[in-house]
Amino acid sequence: MSILCIGASLLVNCNKKKESLTDTFVRINQEVLQNSKAYATLKEATGTIGHRLTGSENGHKAEEYTYNKFKEYGFDDVKFQEFEVEAWSRGDVSVTIDTIVVPAVTLGHSPVRADVTGEIVDMGNGLEMDYELKPEAVKDKIALLYIGIMEGSKEGLKNLHRSEKTAIAINHGAKGVIIINQVENGVLLTGTASVTGELIPIPAVCIGKEVGLALKEKLKTKKLQAHLLMTNHSDLIKARNVVATLKGSELPEERIIIGGHLDSWDLATGAIDNGIGSFSILDMARAFKANDLKPKRTVQFVMFMGEEQGLLGSRYMVDQAVKDGSIENVKYMMNCDMSGNPIGINAGGKLEDTTFFKTLGGEIQRIDTLFKNKFSNRSGLHSDHQPFMLQGVPILSMHSNLDRSIYKCYHSDCDDFNLVNEEHLRTTARFGTMILYGLANAETLPARKMDSETTKQFMIDNDLKEPLVIAGDWKWEK
Repeated sequence: MSILCIGASLLVNCNKKKESLTDTFVRINQEVLQNSKAYATLKEATGTIGHRLTGSENGHKAEEYTYNKFKEYGFDDVKFQEFEVEAWSRGDVSVTIDTIVVPAVTLGHSPVRADVTGEIVDMGNGLEMDYELKPEAVKDKIALLYIGIMEGSKEGLKNLHRSEKTAIAINHGAKGVIIINQVENGVLLTGTASVTGELIPIPAVCIGKEVGLALKEKLKTKKLQAHLLMTNHSDLIKARNVVATLKGSELPEERIIIGGHLDSWDLATGAIDNGIGSFSILDMARAFKANDLKPKRTVQFVMFMGEEQGLLGSRYMVDQAVKDGSIENVKYMMNCDMSGNPIGINAGGKLEDTTFFKTLGGEIQRIDTLFKNKFSNRSGLHSDHQPFMLQGVPILSMHSNLDRSIYKCYHSDCDDFNLVNEEHLRTTARFGTMILYGLANAETLPARKMDSETTKQFMIDNDLKEPLVIAGDWKWEK
């Protein structure tokens, strides 16, 4: 017998069987089911803070709230990562079409002041192909665009983000943009119309689906004028990512980042976008401490600010990591943006081991068959994983299983706490904790950071080149 095992107390430790992954997952599952704080903390934050607009007083309160929660949950290494940027907030808006005042919401990064009158031109889905069919049609006029892909459009069309559609309209000389929402009952959507996070030169607004479709019909038989009048604010602001670090037990220099944006738009409290994602991460951090989880690799839990206004916080974190060389230590980025009631895993990046996540998901499914072990290998844009992905970092997210009805309030004034399902939030926290621990504790990671040329080809293969070029984020040759 080893000399280290002499003595009763040491003998117990030496004979203790190493806990299996299944046993660890059982323990996580039971603890989170009993003690999850995600629902309670999100309820408290939405009730006492309200919206979490970057740079606002509410935004600062949200930063402080999550910082203090990380501390409360037992994290010694919690830091603010402060960044300074030009940020936008709305003022007043008035949209008049053919003498009728139409309900509308300003889209982000519209000019500080705008007073524009012009003829409305229906540009369909607002894709480049729509302008090719009507060359010069919107020059010095106001473009009317549908936010999605219109029913009856050519099959297989890939939609673009509202900001990319606005950029295309600007490139074709439009003096204003009116975007039609795709949600019924007059729901109005906000969000940025800027691909760069900087002010756009023309006003952009969103109108309701019913009003918009009626307007499209009128334009078939008569010309109509619109008057877009607005004031907004653009100021230099300071915001802070909140970062809690759990040092790895064997490979502390290797980092797994799990992040979600804490900020929201100001029309409502942002309970779904992205309260359910960021407050699930907060609960996963709590679960790591409560279950005394000590993964091989360092895990950083990040509350990003400024996502809604152009991925400001995640861009800053990645820029700093590139400058100091620590980006090479970031081995994975797991993003939770409106994640809820997950049933599977999406692993973006160039996978070397396609079985890893299926095996990991299988372990979770053994604990609870609510997890269907759905697996995909897809990559998209417009959330905080994007800056990491552009540096070749493998990315990860969860397949949500939420009722589609809650997404009708996306970026709208109905995105409040009444939409949150407590059981779904708890499920996100427990399955998310298992996925994160399984990845951070893996013997070998299923994907490695891609070099520049491999990353470039990966973007092309995933049909991401066009939107990246439009946004000015394509760092390779045009």
